[in-house]
Amino acid sequence: MPGMASMNKWAVAIHGGAGVIERTLDPKAAAVRISRLEAVLASAREQLSRGESALNAVEQAVVGLEEAPEFNAGKGAVLTAAGTHELEAAIMAGHSGACGAVCLLETIRNPIRLARFVLDRSPHVLLAGDAAERLAEDLDRVANDWFRTDLREEQWKKWKSTADEADAKGPATVGAVALDMQGNLAAATSTGGRTGKPCGRIGDTPTIGAGTWADQRCAISSTGHGEAFMAAVAAHTVACRLEFCSEKLEVAMQQMVHEGLPARSGGMIAVDTEGTIAMPFNCEGMYRGAADSMGRFGADIWS
Repeated sequence: MPGMASMNKWAVAIHGGAGVIERTLDPKAAAVRISRLEAVLASAREQLSRGESALNAVEQAVVGLEEAPEFNAGKGAVLTAAGTHELEAAIMAGHSGACGAVCLLETIRNPIRLARFVLDRSPHVLLAGDAAERLAEDLDRVANDWFRTDLREEQWKKWKSTADEADAKGPATVGAVALDMQGNLAAATSTGGRTGKPCGRIGDTPTIGAGTWADQRCAISSTGHGEAFMAAVAAHTVACRLEFCSEKLEVAMQQMVHEGLPARSGGMIAVDTEGTIAMPFNCEGMYRGAADSMGRFGADIWS
């Protein structure tokens, strides 16, 4: 039976984006981001250690990251070419294969909550724009400019003046993966996309199998250049390597990130039914953290 080997074990990993994160980053800014990751990680640790489900834990972890303005999801999301925000998210339960995804959101404060709503209360997998937001009667709504921060405004102005996609090199997307005491796995991912993206562009985050995946073997969340992850069907390919090639999680993840994706395109986090955590990236850095029932706890940026 799925998860039997992991009974009473739990594990969780989170990320706040991968990309060009120079080691010259202001130490105070780095410390703030590490502190944010550790706070989210501590909350997930508390949930899982008292028997909460992996699905609830990853949802709540991503809500915490969406509320942190330092990361590109929810508050602090980047701006489109038109100077607006379009957000997307996905969540998936490994034990059932149930999933929910949303994109082109403009007023949902926590997109991952709407993705969970689609999973729990909709016959669909992916809903976009108005069709998705009309489901949100019980969710917090905000004005579109609520997501804006000074940092994202500056990045957008730089993009507008240079017409290059400099942000594609920077960290994007947040996510969480978890194994609970019942042996169940879950994954969740949320993002604001890329600075200067065309309105209507959809990335890998809400594309099940590309940026988000969970089954009875592993749970995966991706971050980086979305088009690369979509073309490689990256998250599902890792899961297939576990199933059909009998590879260990760390081997399959390393192969995908360092051989299956273009250099400097991003990273992935994953956990399997044994509580093994893998967090490889092929760029300068990835905001990430992990905790488990064996006492592991910590967050990092660089290798």
